[in-house]
Amino acid sequence: MVSVKSRLNAKTMGRLRLAAQGLQGSAPGEPAGFASAEECVRHMTAMQAQDLASALWAVGQRVPGSTASDVRGALDSGTVVRSWPFRGTLHLVPAQDLRWMLEITRGRMVRAVAGRHRELGITADDVAHCRDIAGELLAAGKGVTREQLFEAFEESGQITKAQRGVHLLGTLCLHAWLVQGPLAGSNGKAASQQLLMPFEEWIPESRKLGRDEGISELLHRYFRSHGPATLDDFCWWTQIPKTDAKAALGRIKDQLVELEFEGASYWIPPETASLLDDGVPGARTLLALPGFDEFLLGYKDRSLVLALEHAQKVVPGGNGVFKRVIVSGGTVVGTWARSGTGRNAGVVPEPFDPEGLPPAAARSFEVQAAKYLKFMAG
Repeated sequence: MVSVKSRLNAKTMGRLRLAAQGLQGSAPGEPAGFASAEECVRHMTAMQAQDLASALWAVGQRVPGSTASDVRGALDSGTVVRSWPFRGTLHLVPAQDLRWMLEITRGRMVRAVAGRHRELGITADDVAHCRDIAGELLAAGKGVTREQLFEAFEESGQITKAQRGVHLLGTLCLHAWLVQGPLAGSNGKAASQQLLMPFEEWIPESRKLGRDEGISELLHRYFRSHGPATLDDFCWWTQIPKTDAKAALGRIKDQLVELEFEGASYWIPPETASLLDDGVPGARTLLALPGFDEFLLGYKDRSLVLALEHAQKVVPGGNGVFKRVIVSGGTVVGTWARSGTGRNAGVVPEPFDPEGLPPAAARSFEVQAAKYLKFMAG
């Protein structure tokens, strides 16, 4: 265990997370981030993506100079896919990693929705029937929209209302029979829906990892991209049982550095730990991050970067919908919102401090706002 108690506080821990997530360079003035959307998602392993526009900007903040079209291009090319690897929630993941992730997490997710499936009258025979329907529909070699798939289900006697269709589709994707592929529609910029494709056709090559090897890799990649983080953070993120996570930690802990902070063990890779030698950069870094960004959402305990008294301002009513956040020096200091559309589009800061953002931070936010609008228009 590394003893750096005198240099550790919540703000420092937050800035270490910025660096680990590609949001902050390892030295003052050094550019942060990755060379491409594919490289970014591979490093992050999985990025929450139930809201596609937010997911695009989450990648954009980590890939300097990129545009929304660049990130959509990664989806259209199949190097990055959007699926349900963890917690029954959509994420961006590297295409070649999706199958082995699902093999590790599928059983737990299937058990989690078993009761709901009974309520909806979904049986194993229904799932097999829908798999056959989808196979026939996709035999022509072209993807289909969700609406087209649900229409085919209905014509074959499979009800899709009251979320039944969504659960049937999710089950087909969890078993790696279907996967979301390229964006639908002729206008890629406006498209927010993806075509459904046969898994093997869209992802012809998948990595093969056994359960223990896979959990070890997930754990190592999580601490590399999200550290400092705890074992409990990882177990929440993946829903992998703690017994399995502890065993995996035993296999890889020699590749990590353990930090003790406020009585808990946090794990980071050596390259992140090395930042502590000369002082962690980013004290003046200000970022406008999307809703659901991994910097905040990717942990069971978010109090390191978000004061408890402000939590309701980010997730009003605890409804699971995360607002866009302003992060200053590794700490969430406010939220922000879009205003207007088209040429009249703008960005409005909503700082927690009633006095507003300090002048320097306000100027930095204006730069972030311009960067965001340019990214989304590209």
